[in-house]
Amino acid sequence: MWIDEETDAQPRVPLSKRRVLRTAVAIADEAGVEALTMRRLASELGVEPMSLYHHVANKEAILDGLIEVIVGEILEAVGGLPGDDGWQAALRRRILTAREVLLRHRWAPAVFQTRKEIAAPLIAYYDGVLGILRSGGFSWDLAHHAIHALGSRAIGFAMELFQPDDAGSGDDDPEMMAMMAQQFPNIAGMMASIVHDDPDTTLSWCDDQSEFEFGLDLLLEGLERRRSS
Repeated sequence: MWIDEETDAQPRVPLSKRRVLRTAVAIADEAGVEALTMRRLASELGVEPMSLYHHVANKEAILDGLIEVIVGEILEAVGGLPGDDGWQAALRRRILTAREVLLRHRWAPAVFQTRKEIAAPLIAYYDGVLGILRSGGFSWDLAHHAIHALGSRAIGFAMELFQPDDAGSGDDDPEMMAMMAQQFPNIAGMMASIVHDDPDTTLSWCDDQSEFEFGLDLLLEGLERRRSS
């Protein structure tokens, strides 16, 4: 039987900026943002690399686009959150919801920190943060200070002084701990205490989520004291 190949062939999904960026996010999720190249992206999309330049000018444009996609996910996630139980609860819920999105894209915070301009969706997110603060009785001046105090924590991440995977890597090595105790007695004392003696410590070194929430709660409680004074 004769078959019309053109009729039976699956229609090709047209290339678009949205499709390019969604594929870029998928690559970064799977292999890390370092694996994201124009050649890899073109291969995943089944096109020639030159075809991408109609939608994204270069690698930097892709990284800008990644931020827009991720913040878009965050805005969608926080869009339906309740906000009638006080500013602290509303803002805490918003921030931790944003963090849940970032935990699905663990490469994203590092990309956020490389961008020189603030993407429009990110401005929209912070506008929502300001809206919560203003509804909670913050003056414009205090709300401004609050945004600076929260910094990147407002969107769900913070630069960590210690990386959990690295900080405790030598805690079972007596020689290493002895050297640490001699050179950095306070750091060594803290490590020995929370790793070995504290039954309430959340992990063998530290729990990034717990530390994030601890810092967030300190900030929110301090801001409430300033607001009510």
